[in-house]
Amino acid sequence: MPFADQLISKSTADNLTRAVHAAVPGNPLNALRTAAAALDGLSLRERADLLRDAILTDVPGSYADLARVVRAARTDFPGFGGWMIWPVTAAVAARAVADGGEAAFDDAMAMMAELTGLLTAEFAIRALLRHDLDRALATALGWTTSDDVDVRRLASEGTRPYLPWSVRVPGIIARPGATVAILDALYRDPSEYVRRSVANHLNDLSRDHAGLVVEVAGRWLDAPDENTGRVVRHGLRTLIKRGDAPALALLGFSAEASSLEVDGPAVNRDVVPIGEAVEFRATVRNTGATDARLAVDYVVFHHKANGTQTAKTFKLTTTTLKPGQTLEVRREHSFRVITTRRYHPGPHAIALQVNGIVTESAGFDLVTG
Repeated sequence: MPFADQLISKSTADNLTRAVHAAVPGNPLNALRTAAAALDGLSLRERADLLRDAILTDVPGSYADLARVVRAARTDFPGFGGWMIWPVTAAVAARAVADGGEAAFDDAMAMMAELTGLLTAEFAIRALLRHDLDRALATALGWTTSDDVDVRRLASEGTRPYLPWSVRVPGIIARPGATVAILDALYRDPSEYVRRSVANHLNDLSRDHAGLVVEVAGRWLDAPDENTGRVVRHGLRTLIKRGDAPALALLGFSAEASSLEVDGPAVNRDVVPIGEAVEFRATVRNTGATDARLAVDYVVFHHKANGTQTAKTFKLTTTTLKPGQTLEVRREHSFRVITTRRYHPGPHAIALQVNGIVTESAGFDLVTG
């Protein structure tokens, strides 16, 4: 993933300043020029917020004043687009919320749809959702029938409960099903771009409302098209890794283990230095009289600084075993030092998870190299 300074850079800020200047040529745009020189050390969202606030300072007045400037900049500046769109749409949303009127709110929602194809308005729309959730969701539901694929995706992506890089919308998290009508309208969308957003949205919902997600996915599988299975599998991925029995059953993975014989896992070493890897092996055999559909994952139990262990599940494979058939599992798990995970020396373990059922674990000690 590119760094923040590659997405919203000084060059981005300079182009944004030129775009606004094209719409208001007599304005010195002092706040924008100052902000362009003050991006170093800021996260991506902090950069967007800094430029948003600079726009609001340099273009004072009403919501209508700002809306005229933004639409003029889009018309008059050929390079209007890319990552400058995040602070622009954020400024539009902030000014509409400050206005407080329905006319400003509705026009700001329209502006989200107008500009989303130039980058995405998924981050800025969150302020409008927080301000008037019902009104914003009603507009987003209308977007699901748009001819514009970017607008249809905005309906799903902008309303995700846990959209990365964005602020939370407490009303969406607190109201199970608030966004389901949008997903129902889009899960069979002709665009993979939209369907992927729907699946990610469904996966977000599964963090808090597993039962609702399984019910929704079940309805979709009752009225599928050629892409529905893929959408549902991607949308249930967290529940599957969690070993959620209803989600597993919906995808045909029985939690009944009496017809499965699991041997292992066994690790190849008892002591693993940080920076190296441990290999484990296991076998899964279908001892039943019918085919067995399997979702096989593995769980690493990490030793924490406070002496406890936390489990993290990793994907292995999905497969179907015929009666008497055996699956051989062999995997190497690395403890290479990475910035997103800190390893603590001490007892660790690995277990297999087959259709949601976790096996006995194989232990080893992680040590400093």
